[in-house]
Amino acid sequence: MTASSILREVGPRLRELRKKSGHTLAALAETTGISVSTLSRLESGQRKATLELLLPLARAHRVPLDELVGAPPVGDPRVHQQPIHRHGMTFLPLTRQIGSPQAFKIIIPAGPVQVPEPKTHEGYEWIFVLSGRVRLVLGDHDLSLAPGEAAEFDTRTPHWFGSANGDPVEFLSIFGSQGERMHVRARPKKPA
Repeated sequence: MTASSILREVGPRLRELRKKSGHTLAALAETTGISVSTLSRLESGQRKATLELLLPLARAHRVPLDELVGAPPVGDPRVHQQPIHRHGMTFLPLTRQIGSPQAFKIIIPAGPVQVPEPKTHEGYEWIFVLSGRVRLVLGDHDLSLAPGEAAEFDTRTPHWFGSANGDPVEFLSIFGSQGERMHVRARPKKPA
């Protein structure tokens, strides 16, 4: 729909709103401060609708400006994060800010157990297992983490993670590319 076709429909819409509300052109002119002749020409399409004219009319009719101009309905306002597929895993970004730290939900589908290929890079990572068993190779350590277990490590240490047994795995990862570490501020009280 073009702008000119949208503007052509404003006049009939204004007339319909005025008649539904039972207002006369004179009463509407008094409420809005717009002359009767201007209102009449708007409704007949002889006067082009402008924002200066439409705003007081929207207020007078108690309708959103979108309704006066017949704006198309707004689509789904939610922002859907796009998953990242890398090395057979799916990374779902949980944060949107640029910089660090970044949070991801990582999903590893069922499949054959992979041969670890440890890598290094700048940063610090914290992982928390949601389901399945994560195999974490970290330097000389070869760990199997169960649901509810967590690990944190400097990513300059050679590391690799995958499914420990070929079953699907889901875990959370918080990664700070500048070496930011997780800070635990509250600890449970020790029993007396």
